[in-house]
Amino acid sequence: MNSADWALSQDIRPQTAYRWYRTGKMPVQAPKAGQLILVRDLASEDPQHGSSLGYARVSSSDQKQDLDRQVARVLAFATEHGYSVDRVVTEVGSALNGHRRKVLSLLSDPEVETILVEHRDRFCRFGADYIEAAFSAQSRRLVVVGSAEVDDDLVRDVTELLTSLCTRPYGRRSSENRAQRAIEAACS
Repeated sequence: MNSADWALSQDIRPQTAYRWYRTGKMPVQAPKAGQLILVRDLASEDPQHGSSLGYARVSSSDQKQDLDRQVARVLAFATEHGYSVDRVVTEVGSALNGHRRKVLSLLSDPEVETILVEHRDRFCRFGADYIEAAFSAQSRRLVVVGSAEVDDDLVRDVTELLTSLCTRPYGRRSSENRAQRAIEAACS
């Protein structure tokens, strides 16, 4: 529900709830989805209800050790906060495209009610706010474990823009290197 509706249901003025959000004193989770502040009162919800799973992702296979560390942090958070994790899904692939089979299957599976992920960008680089809003409409949730999340919209937007701009040349260079290696192998 949005923060104004939540505030009225708690007999609080919406302006007070917004001030709490801005100062970081909101007593419930309240991620921002565009201009809308969505409120999820996890304390009143039963974390044991429904299927919960942990998700971890790295961009390349040489980062697989970080995958294990992500899984450990997500499971530690789940244990500490009373979530019953049914399974852990790990994936190696870029977050910049929509070609990750495991994420697509999680998004389309209505049985999965809670997805625990260490950092928002480990789940998806762009559009996490839209996914959270869609999950909220389906009584599902994406729980971000990392407390070092960037809440400033401008900082997040600039980071996403720089990531997008850096992807093209690095991706092109990688494909050029692969082509060069293939030519060298064919000529040998």
